[in-house]
Amino acid sequence: MKNSLTRLLTLIVAFAACARAVAQIQDAKAHPIVLHAARLLDVKNGRVVKPGEVLIEGERIVEVGTSVKHPAGSEVIDLGDRTLLPGLIDAHVHLFLHPGAEDLQTIQESVPQRTITATLAARDDLMAGFTAERDMGTEGAGSADTAVRNAINQGEIPGPRLRISGNAINILGGHEDAIGYNPAQHVLSNADYANNSDELVAVMREQFKEGADFTKIYETGPDRVKDGKFTTIYQYTEPQLEAAVKEAARVGKRVAVHATGEPGTLYAAQAGVASIDHANQLGDETVRLMKEKQIFAVPTFTIFEYFAEHAANPQQAAREHEMLDLKIEDFKKQVAAGVPMAVGSDVGPFPHGTQARELVLMVKFGMSPLAVLQADLVNGAKLLGWDGQIGALESGYLADVIAVSGDPLQDIGALQNVAFVMKAGVVYKK
Repeated sequence: MKNSLTRLLTLIVAFAACARAVAQIQDAKAHPIVLHAARLLDVKNGRVVKPGEVLIEGERIVEVGTSVKHPAGSEVIDLGDRTLLPGLIDAHVHLFLHPGAEDLQTIQESVPQRTITATLAARDDLMAGFTAERDMGTEGAGSADTAVRNAINQGEIPGPRLRISGNAINILGGHEDAIGYNPAQHVLSNADYANNSDELVAVMREQFKEGADFTKIYETGPDRVKDGKFTTIYQYTEPQLEAAVKEAARVGKRVAVHATGEPGTLYAAQAGVASIDHANQLGDETVRLMKEKQIFAVPTFTIFEYFAEHAANPQQAAREHEMLDLKIEDFKKQVAAGVPMAVGSDVGPFPHGTQARELVLMVKFGMSPLAVLQADLVNGAKLLGWDGQIGALESGYLADVIAVSGDPLQDIGALQNVAFVMKAGVVYKK
């Protein structure tokens, strides 16, 4: 009874926030808004402007600078000793997951229940300053993410602008095939099955029909470390991945892969995917191809750290830490070699709204704060297909703006405490 009451109260609060957001959307169209703060991040040029102002009309930015026009009737929001910067982008999230056993969520929770969970997760991510995200698989909830994306786009619920994939695609007996359960029980899979090129194309067409913006494919798994060496099994050949990439391109879409190591990462790079997510291990030829084709690596350090710190026993913790240590070592080589980076946290198995930790870890493991912010904002906008629309505070861009205390170029940790959130000219947090 207590849990039911808690969930009911959570939903009431969420729907109240939705009603306020709709009212704000209508109000935002009625008058211009001027944001003022002590600093403003010019992310493309890598500099902080002092002070910073942004003029917004409707859902777009009209003017940016140290001082902008203040049209008659405009609302001035003075954010004081804070830094204005574009809304953050998380290129790898799972809105339909929450902390706890992932496989059991698919079995024990209905799709309607998980969709409610996803709407609350979307709200939490937005309030943490993430105004755009790429949902990398509903983990068994099929095309339910289509409904969440559409409701956000229509202003019915608060959340980031989304690129969605529906279920990820997996081979029979592969990475997400409920390994460990009695096959006779016919346990629901967390992915859609495809075992060859023709099946890949058929599954993709079904997912596109149901509203998917892109395709997510499991290319590797499971991962192992033995005698200090990382190994992983590939799931699809390069020609099979190439068939998927060509099918996606036919309808103006792209493919992202879960790929942790060789040779799967090489096959993905050869096929020309949009991103290689996790990217624990990249060989020299893979690095060359990723640079040549501008394929983004999305490291997802936060999930590896979380699993290492929340292992079931000391032996598992030791294995997870060893995996993370090898990942960090390879990441430093990737950065030195100039592999294009985007920022994705894999949030879901750890609490939504806390994924700014990913930017902190990328700095900790070898990138500068500016390089990480450019990976998040500039590269993230490109990866999500919104280049020229989000990821910078510039005239004509969508008014996705956040504010944090301090200067994130000096302390990237400032992004873990976002004080102000605006998306498309609507203030969601102040």
